[in-house]
Amino acid sequence: MILACTAVLLCGCAKQSLENIYSNQEAKIDSFISGLLDSNPEYSVVHNNGSNRVIMSQGTGPALKEGGRISFYYAGYTFNGNLNASNIFATNNQAFAEENGWSVSDPDYEVKTAVLAEGELLEGLLYGLEGVREGEVCLILFSGKYGYGKKHIGTIPANSALAFQIWVERVSE
Repeated sequence: MILACTAVLLCGCAKQSLENIYSNQEAKIDSFISGLLDSNPEYSVVHNNGSNRVIMSQGTGPALKEGGRISFYYAGYTFNGNLNASNIFATNNQAFAEENGWSVSDPDYEVKTAVLAEGELLEGLLYGLEGVREGEVCLILFSGKYGYGKKHIGTIPANSALAFQIWVERVSE
């Protein structure tokens, strides 16, 4: 009986600890966004279901809706309070990669096309991309809760907050 109670207590503590991690990540994201908005008054921000999109350059045309298609370039970062070349984990933007001294042995610099639908993208990207327009340049930031969660993926530690810089090429129904 004591062993069972201890196990339940430990599970509860682990869950609370994970919620604290996500809460701290969200506070760092909010602080980072506040700093961006303070120093760039032309930027705007959209919050959607735990995802934050900082619009750095407005796009035109129809907004991306659920079920729509998007073609885009991206740079993915593990987010620990800032964005720099040392925390890039992936990009398909060759100019960005070269500018940041980032190289891989077998790069794929093709534009990525995806459908805005559950299961197609990370949850944070799904909500962050909703509403983007052709030509938009934005940052999408979200806690590990909306990323890979407890999974360790490649160089991305489990429960990592993530940020994606997105260059939208095309939006269609």
